Amino acid sequence: MSQTKRTALAADTAGFSALYQTFEDTADGRAGPARLAALRAELAARGLGGYVIPRADAHQNEYVTPAEERLAWLTGFTGSAGLCVVLADEAALFVDGRYTLQAPSQVDGSAFTVVPLAEITPERWIETHLPKGACLGFDPWRSTLDMKDKLSQAVAKAGGILVAVEDDPIARLWTDRPAAPTAPARLLDAERAGATPQDKLAQVQAALVAEKLDGALISDPHATAWLFNLRGADISHTPLVLAWSLVPAQGRPQLVVAAEKLSNAVHAQLEDVADLADEPALADRLTAFATGRTVRVDQATAPVALAEIITRSGGTVAKGADPIALLKAVKNEAEIAGMRAAHLRDGVALARFLRWFDETAPGGAVSEILAVEALETFRRQSGPLNDVSFPTISGAGPNGAIVHYRVTQATNRLVGAGEMFLLDSGAQYPDGTTDITRTLMVGEPTPQMRTHFTLVLKGHIALARAVFPVGVSGAQLDPLARQFLWARGLDFDHGTGHGVGAGLSVHEGPARISKLGHVPLKAGMILSNEPGYYKSNGYGIRLENLILVEPRHPEGGERPSLGFETLTLAPFEKRLLAVELLTKTEIEWLNAYHAEVALRVGPLLEPADRAWLLRATSPIAPDAVSDI
Repeated sequence: MSQTKRTALAADTAGFSALYQTFEDTADGRAGPARLAALRAELAARGLGGYVIPRADAHQNEYVTPAEERLAWLTGFTGSAGLCVVLADEAALFVDGRYTLQAPSQVDGSAFTVVPLAEITPERWIETHLPKGACLGFDPWRSTLDMKDKLSQAVAKAGGILVAVEDDPIARLWTDRPAAPTAPARLLDAERAGATPQDKLAQVQAALVAEKLDGALISDPHATAWLFNLRGADISHTPLVLAWSLVPAQGRPQLVVAAEKLSNAVHAQLEDVADLADEPALADRLTAFATGRTVRVDQATAPVALAEIITRSGGTVAKGADPIALLKAVKNEAEIAGMRAAHLRDGVALARFLRWFDETAPGGAVSEILAVEALETFRRQSGPLNDVSFPTISGAGPNGAIVHYRVTQATNRLVGAGEMFLLDSGAQYPDGTTDITRTLMVGEPTPQMRTHFTLVLKGHIALARAVFPVGVSGAQLDPLARQFLWARGLDFDHGTGHGVGAGLSVHEGPARISKLGHVPLKAGMILSNEPGYYKSNGYGIRLENLILVEPRHPEGGERPSLGFETLTLAPFEKRLLAVELLTKTEIEWLNAYHAEVALRVGPLLEPADRAWLLRATSPIAPDAVSDI
């Protein structure tokens, strides 16, 4: 790449960190002992001996608005998952394995004890730390039915009393709390969505009738977005409108959403299919809706406060899965076409980035932050980009071994010679969502690096090639991606794959490929295929493509079968291959995949980028490998 082009790229990336805060540490420096002391004083005034603060909003969204960052306000911890239990004389912050390094670096250790969930759950901790007779408060708007059940059992074992606190004490103390979002809503046309809201409503109501339910409270805004072809910008990384919907087994649904988010045109179109209500009317609308009815409530996303409204109204809470979740996970033809188009556009951006990295990083001037900025620049130049689909994970050397590492100005480091570089990123395009991880190399890899990389790739290929009967779940497929690591006494501590939305959340249920993925896979589902290996203080390896579940017809087969189409289009780092560890079948798969990348992405590139891609995807000769 010429110096002129490098300079232009640097200019184009200026300001990206401020706009997206992808790699800035957003912890509030005022969080810590002073705020904790103020909260304890507030709790004592209310007769509470403790309080539970989850990182959650009323919908249990993965990404929350600044106004809902209660956990960060109190503790300074900015991870995407966590929970704090504050008692009169101690406070514990519980985090999972992704954040055991980040959390201690962000919180004041004199005020908060960081507790890894792998060691003890919040419930077990409460059993042994809550004083007998103490009242433990929880927020019924930001706690689910599942969470309440767990807290109730723990508090009972401790001899305490669990108290629902409607008047959030943190809201009283957080005097400069940001305002709630008011981004305008928009609607997808039926051609892009693949179905009208009326078509989707018929599917949902058929599911309710089949389960003998009178209706459903839809608390997940992703489900409401799917049902009404509704999109917005209330939270980062996912085009959501924060809204609720009430769906009867027969008749018109109700959509409860802040009125200021709906233009006259959007309001008029939504009125064709639903009765609309402003947010303050939610309780009254739900009371009238639930009276005398059995209402499905998703215990994993619905707040306790709304379930209690149903009960008080004389309705019956029927706990269970959101009826839209499975329908949304199975993409229709239009959604699949949009995802393919998004991945092709993403493939162009990735090819340009990978060439830039290949030519620039050996000079020692590429930092983790610069790589994030450069990739986003290439994505913007490839076509309309709404947002990144999650904060980019950009880890050089030992930082790559931190599974969900988030680069900050304090941790930013250059990619050095002889180091691996892990880049996990994704984009939200108007027509689809992407998520891809590549592990790159600067300089000469060690034999151990090659071995570990190739073991991960073998697992990735095994899953990509899988053919399996209808009815098989992700838990049954998960060992395919781990088998070669297991054979060497190695493993990785995250799931192999998660569901992915079509122009919605990059992390979508209910299906996943993991030890806990018990939902059978269905044709039309899109998931990630991302095995990895992480050498502590050394390097991280993860290889991720998105895969589409599709029907397969094995020769001589007697049962309906499924397999995967790979959607992601980007080359793997061939310099990290230990070719002798690959079978001929695996090399054939890799060569065919690279040929597909070159065939589809190559014609959309400028000559220099195309030439680089052709070299990066050139076939590998199957030398000295087995015939398996």
